[in-house]
Amino acid sequence: MYTLWKLLISLFFCIVLVNSSRVLELSDRFLDVRNEGQWFVMFYAPWCAHCKKLEPVWALVAQALYNTNIRVGRVDCTRFTAVAQEFKVNAYPTIVFVKGPYDYVYNGERSKEELIHFVNRMSGPPVQLVTRADSIDILKSNNPIFFTYVGKQSGLLWDVFYSAAESYQAHGYFYATSVEIAKRHFDVDTVPSALVYKERSHYYFPYSDNFERIEPAHLNETLYRWVNEERFATFPKVTRNNIHHLVQTQKYLVLAVVEENKLSEIAAHEQEFRDMVEIFVHKNKHKYHGRFQFGWVGTPELARSIAMDSLPTPHLLVLNASTNEHHIPEDDPLQLTPEAIEIFLDSIHNQTAPTFGGNSLPVRIYRAWFEAKTSLYEMWIGNPVLTTVLFGLPLGFLSLIMYSICCADILDAEDEDEGADQRHEKKE
Repeated sequence: MYTLWKLLISLFFCIVLVNSSRVLELSDRFLDVRNEGQWFVMFYAPWCAHCKKLEPVWALVAQALYNTNIRVGRVDCTRFTAVAQEFKVNAYPTIVFVKGPYDYVYNGERSKEELIHFVNRMSGPPVQLVTRADSIDILKSNNPIFFTYVGKQSGLLWDVFYSAAESYQAHGYFYATSVEIAKRHFDVDTVPSALVYKERSHYYFPYSDNFERIEPAHLNETLYRWVNEERFATFPKVTRNNIHHLVQTQKYLVLAVVEENKLSEIAAHEQEFRDMVEIFVHKNKHKYHGRFQFGWVGTPELARSIAMDSLPTPHLLVLNASTNEHHIPEDDPLQLTPEAIEIFLDSIHNQTAPTFGGNSLPVRIYRAWFEAKTSLYEMWIGNPVLTTVLFGLPLGFLSLIMYSICCADILDAEDEDEGADQRHEKKE
C-alpha cells in the first residue's frame, strides 16, 4: 500500500513538473536570444499579487501554445533587472510579445482566450490573405469581430487599410480576399471596399465607394477612426485594462454597473438589469451607434472612480471622455425601463441632462483626493499588515522626530528656569 501511494505521489509531481515546464524560466541570457523566433513573455515580481493570480492562466497559455513556434516564458524582474530595464518594465505583471527586434505590450484582458487571440494576431502579418471560400466560415466561428478588404491589393484604399492594420494589429484581426470569395459570404456592391464582420452582421466602411475622390489624408483619418470605433463589440465588458481604449472612440461611454463576486457571479436583480440594458442596446444600436459606446462593468470601483462617489449597484453611468463630465439618471435604476433609458440618452445628446464632474480646478483637486483615499482603502482591504507597515513606520518616525524637537525645547526651557532659580538663590 505504501509503495502504491509513493508511486501515485511521484506520478503527481511528474505531471506538475511537465505542465510547469511549458513556461520557460528566462534569465539575462534572454537578451542574447530574443531575436531567435517569437516569444510571449510575462515580466513579474514574486511579491506581486496580480502576478500570482495570472500564473495559472499563464500556464494554460503555455500549454495551448506548446506545439507552435511561439515560446512562452517569464522573467523574475527582481533577479534579472537588466532584462526589465531593456523592455522598460515599470509595472507588474507586464506581458510582451517579442517578434525579432520588435516587442508589443499586451494591455487587454488577462484571460487565456484573449491572450491567445493576441498571440495569433501578432504572430502573423498585419493583413492575412484568405484564399479559400470555406475559410470565411471558420473565421466567423472563431472571431466575433474582424475586418476584411475586398478587391485587388493595390491602390489608395488598400494602402490605407494595410496601414490601419499595422496600427491596430494588437487589437483586431485584418484579412484580405478576392471579390469572388467575398460575394459568397457578404453583400458586395463596390470594389474595392473594406468591411467589418461584427456579431453576425457586416458593415462597410462608409467612404469606400467613392474613395478616388477623397483626399488621401482625409481617407487615412476617416478609416483609422472607423476601425477604432468598430473594433469593439456592441456591449463589451469594461475593465481598467480596456476603458482607455474605449474612450478613444470619442463617443459617450454608457456603462451598466453591476457587481461580480469572486466566482464572476452576479445577483439576480442586477443580472436582470444588465440584461435589460443589453437588449435595449441591441434593439437600438443603429440609432445610437454613431454617438454612444455601450458596455457593462462588473467592478463598481471603476464606476465610482468616474463618479467620484459611492455608487450603488445596479446603476447606469454615462461618461463624456472629452470633458470628463458624467451623467446619472434621476430615476431609480431598478425602476428604469427601455423608454426611460431612451429619454435619458436623448437628453444627453441634446445637452439638456444634468452634468457632474468636469475638468475645473476644484473638481481636479477633489478627484485626486478621492482617488488617493480609495487607493489607500483598497490597500488596507487587500493587505492591512503591509499597509500598516508602509504608512505606520514613516508616521512613527515623524512622530519621534516631532516629539524629540518638542521635548528638546521643553527641556531647554526647564534648564533655563532651574538656572535662573539657582542664581536667584545665590543672590539671596
